[in-house]
Amino acid sequence: MLRSLHIRNYALIDSLDIKFPEGLVIITGQTGAGKSILLGALGLLAGQKAEAEVIGPGGDDCVVEGEFDTPKGLRIIRRVIYSSGRSRSFIDDCPFQLSLLDHYAGNKEALAECRRLWKEIGECRKELEDARGLLRTQKAELDYNEAQYKELESARLKDGELAGLEEEQQALANAEEIRERLATALQLFNPDGRQSIGESLREARKALDHAGKFLPSMTALGERIESARIELEDIFAEVEDAAGRTESSGERLEAVEDRLSLLYKLLRKHGCESIAELIEVRERFGRAVSGSEELEERCAELEKKLTSLKEAHLRVCEALDKARRQAAVAFAAEVTGHLHYLELERSSFEVKVLPAEPGASGSSSVAFKFSADGTRSVDVAKCASGGEISRIMLSLKALMAKFEGMPTLIFDEIDSGVSGSVADKMGSMICEMGRTIQVFSITHLPQVAAKGDAHYLVSKQFDEASGRTYSGIRLLEGEARVQEVARLLSGASITPEAVANARSLLKEAAL
Repeated sequence: MLRSLHIRNYALIDSLDIKFPEGLVIITGQTGAGKSILLGALGLLAGQKAEAEVIGPGGDDCVVEGEFDTPKGLRIIRRVIYSSGRSRSFIDDCPFQLSLLDHYAGNKEALAECRRLWKEIGECRKELEDARGLLRTQKAELDYNEAQYKELESARLKDGELAGLEEEQQALANAEEIRERLATALQLFNPDGRQSIGESLREARKALDHAGKFLPSMTALGERIESARIELEDIFAEVEDAAGRTESSGERLEAVEDRLSLLYKLLRKHGCESIAELIEVRERFGRAVSGSEELEERCAELEKKLTSLKEAHLRVCEALDKARRQAAVAFAAEVTGHLHYLELERSSFEVKVLPAEPGASGSSSVAFKFSADGTRSVDVAKCASGGEISRIMLSLKALMAKFEGMPTLIFDEIDSGVSGSVADKMGSMICEMGRTIQVFSITHLPQVAAKGDAHYLVSKQFDEASGRTYSGIRLLEGEARVQEVARLLSGASITPEAVANARSLLKEAAL
């Protein structure tokens, strides 16, 4: 229930702080005093669209804040509307007719399941559409990806291969010159053909060793000559081995150059600088080819899931439809009973449950039919009489008052178009609702106003200092309330008879 309301700079309301009690809260006031403004402020808390035009001239924004007593504790809802048209909400939809019937039928859990499944269907359908779109794209590129992958796969790429091939190609292409140079080097190790450099160095060391007996420093030089000899003989062996391995093979040279040509072509084609990068390109094409198969499997899984969700949703829809049809008869009977009480004795009210496209609320739609004389029924919205509409809406809200989680109801001149005994009975019905929930009733009827647990008056005041007219609201008690009920009875000129009648109405309502 609404405990208190704070409004700042909203339309004609400059500043308002007011508390509300439980039970039936009556709000009255002259036409144009600002009752609809107060209702609009409450609508903002309920999430209605906000326009910058509602901001009063006293600032760049307006604030509406309500303190609500809920089953989960005290909660404050605050709405701020800015001059830009934007708004912010601070908090610690299904059609009206269908919602009413579902509340009456106790379909809360089934309806929640229906909405959950419908949401999952939407999510699954979107995921499936995305996967199919990606699969179409991949299939359009599949031939190209397969061709590129097969070309790179058949190349049997090896990381580090390029440097070895380039070295081998240089050796094969210059084999004759290499052999000649190596032969020259080998010949220089034995220049006179009789004694090699190694043998000469061995004899030189022996000579220095003998001289070392008399001149010790020569022994160290002999050791150095021995080291040089060993190194030179090792060099000679490697040069000799290289000379033996150097071949002039035209076939091998052609094979190496063909391999290099293939690798260079692939590197240029794919914009790579190394075989390692080329291998990564090959793997990427491989993943693209295999990815199509994975996507096909994913699409099949999503199709199966979507079918299962639709079947589950259909079962819930059928259960909801059955529950709605079963509840429709009793619901219509209760509304008809209220209408008869409100002196529409020949009227009838029907609830039609009709098929509809499956959705978050099931696969049903609901139409309320009304007949004033019990003959031809028409859609409730097409009822010509304002008094009939008022009584139908009151009857529906009388049922709403019984719903769990419906702590507050607001009637905005629901008694319009009725008077006399009907007005009195409507007041009694509204008063009865106020015994179990909080009810706000904006009314012009004294029979209704007199039955309230609390009575508030909305009025306009002119402020000479600012030159502005403001709307305000205050609680009426004692004689002030008598005078307001009397005004509702007699109009602008309050007569003694109206005052006496007002006292009588208030006294009767208090019993």
